[in-house]
Amino acid sequence: MKALVCTQLGSLDLLSVDDLVLPPLGPKQIRIDVKAAAANFPDVLMVEGKYQFKPPLPFAPGCELAGVVVEAGAEAKPFERGDRVLAIVPHGAFAEEAVADIARVVPLPEGIDFEAAAAFLFTYGTSYHALKDRAKLQPGETLLVLGAAGGVGLAAVELGKKMGARVIAAASSAEKLEACRAQGADETIDYAREDLRERVKALTEGRGVDVAYDPVGGAYTEPALRSMAWRGRLLVVGFAAGDIPKVPLNLALLKGCAIVGVFWGDFTRKEREANAANTRELVQWLAKREVRPYVSARYPLAAAAEALRAVKNREARGKVLVLPEA
Repeated sequence: MKALVCTQLGSLDLLSVDDLVLPPLGPKQIRIDVKAAAANFPDVLMVEGKYQFKPPLPFAPGCELAGVVVEAGAEAKPFERGDRVLAIVPHGAFAEEAVADIARVVPLPEGIDFEAAAAFLFTYGTSYHALKDRAKLQPGETLLVLGAAGGVGLAAVELGKKMGARVIAAASSAEKLEACRAQGADETIDYAREDLRERVKALTEGRGVDVAYDPVGGAYTEPALRSMAWRGRLLVVGFAAGDIPKVPLNLALLKGCAIVGVFWGDFTRKEREANAANTRELVQWLAKREVRPYVSARYPLAAAAEALRAVKNREARGKVLVLPEA
């Protein structure tokens, strides 16, 4: 089968589309005809050798996909050939076919197209876990989302609105902020032109925000922490800016606020029942079109490396997809 193949960890320029042999199917695994796969920041880190998990070489990147079951292992019930599914895999989504453990597979209800499904679970799962389980976001609270035009950022904007919060979206261009408004943001901040802390102060009449969702890190974390309201929660989601910030911890003391880590990947493994409940709720919302992923670009498999490059360079708005059959 054809796949985007990584034969050497390092630059995205080393990736190429080539033949790749799938591993043998385990008893609790299924083989999926991939209809759509999504590019995420961890995929970039994995190719560059900077992720905590390093697959054996060669491998195909990509951890999020949707498609049709073509083969099921002996103990893979209830999945059968022909079932429509979405799945999270350790790697291998940027390919014509992929193998997934059934514990990481979700049946896809009718009415949800493959593109929406492939763009959904990683970002919405992360953001819902962050806002619901870690921040315990309440109706009427104010939520600040940094990197709000990225995949997890736009999911946080949409979910924050659905959960009853007032959402302030912060991003680095007018075009990105337009996407944030399309997903329901009440207010926006262009932190390429505006002072983040001063703008938050003006928008909240000096009170600050109850929850700050930070998948960016770098220079934006400290201003966000300084913008917290009393008993606020700063959610540490990731470091897309590349730098892990060092913040003055006295700010947490002075504001009576919490700095809360968000690691959805381990949550899915260590709290399986809670994650399954979250997933069921999210998929129901998607089926009812109460939430809808924002997809800004689609690439054929031959140009899959460009999808990863767009994510790495923070050029993407929402999700970018790889379509193996395009």
